[in-house]
Amino acid sequence: MTQLGVDLGHDRYCDEIVAQTALLREHLKDADLAVTVPTCPDWTLRELAVHVGGAHRWVEHIVRTGATEEVQDSQVPDFAGPEHDDPAALDAWLAEGAEKTAATLRTAGPEAAAWTWSWERTAGFWARRMTLETVIHRADAAIAAGAPYELAPELAADAIDEWLQIVRYAQQVMPQHAASELRGSRRSIHLHATDTPAELNAEWFIQLTEDGVTWRRDHEKATVALRGPLTDVLLAFYRRLPLDGGKLEVLGEPGLLGFWLERATFE
Repeated sequence: MTQLGVDLGHDRYCDEIVAQTALLREHLKDADLAVTVPTCPDWTLRELAVHVGGAHRWVEHIVRTGATEEVQDSQVPDFAGPEHDDPAALDAWLAEGAEKTAATLRTAGPEAAAWTWSWERTAGFWARRMTLETVIHRADAAIAAGAPYELAPELAADAIDEWLQIVRYAQQVMPQHAASELRGSRRSIHLHATDTPAELNAEWFIQLTEDGVTWRRDHEKATVALRGPLTDVLLAFYRRLPLDGGKLEVLGEPGLLGFWLERATFE
């Protein structure tokens, strides 16, 4: 059985697209945009920013036009960002795209029909997805720029919930994906945040069953446990932080956690 966390609400997601982009822009200020992003080594910091801003504009176009099938990048106006390398132009482009995306999603409302690649074809799905896409890539930018990274605990918990949904969905519709190997009886992972209030219930018991991944928010003994501050648990679960970085504790069979991290990837 899958037990999800609390829905943060459509308006909150729309607000966070703008807010998280503003924080991303702060990470980019005075940074070397040509530096390679350690957690996304195929990209420079500028390319990472363009990826985020392009995703925002792509989603805005899908929702605004009522697209019923996948939209090609070439159909999205200004998708590729500024033609020149002026940091100020990139900053303005990011800000404008986030504002437009949030406004379009807010106007549409969470139940509006929209093409997505996912289990849910609504504007509400895109509001959440763009929030959490920006949350994670903001971490990439902060790591590349050597900037501190802080995240509201409810957003971090929501990002873990969504990641588990994505893995489960991949198992259902992408049989050739490595996530399909995350099956089997009597193997489980426990994620345990050590710095959050009890009401957030920031613990996940994840089971690798023959039918695929299931999970619930619960404290339960597992094959392996990952414990630490919630943001660090999130970033390690997304392969943005090493497990031996100092704040995290792995208890039980670390090989299972490594097996998960190698296969639960979509980049």
